[in-house]
Amino acid sequence: MNIAFFLTPKNEVVCESCEATMRQVMEKMEHHGYTAIPLIDKSGKYVGTLTEGDLLWKLKNTPDLNFKNTECVKVKEIDRRVSHKSVSINSDIENLINLAINQNFVPVVDDNGIFIGIIKRSDIINYCYNEMKK
Repeated sequence: MNIAFFLTPKNEVVCESCEATMRQVMEKMEHHGYTAIPLIDKSGKYVGTLTEGDLLWKLKNTPDLNFKNTECVKVKEIDRRVSHKSVSINSDIENLINLAINQNFVPVVDDNGIFIGIIKRSDIINYCYNEMKK
C-alpha cells in the first residue's frame, strides 16, 4: 500500500514558519485546538514539530518571559524536547507505522525534504478498524 493514501495535503494542514513568534504559534495552536504543529523553513522544508510542552519549558526556563513578550521570541529559538521524524512520500507502510506509534501525526516530505503534508495516526487506525470490520 502506498502511504500517499493516508496523506492530508499541506494546504489542509496548519503549520508555521520558523520565523513566526512564540505568541503567533501559541495563538494558532489555541485557535485550532492543537497540541503540536509542524514547522517549515523559508524553502518549505520540514524542520521539526513544536509542542505545547516545548512552549511551556521555554516559559519556565526563561526568566522574565511572559505572554506579552512572547512576541519577541522566534519559534526557531525554542528548543524542541522531542524529535518528531518525518517520512518520505516514497517510504513503505511499515516505516510509517513505526513512526506513528509514538507520534500523533507523521510529517511527509518529498525527495528534496519539502513538506507536502501529514499522515494522522487516527487515519491509520480508522483504516485498520474499517478493514477489520469487513
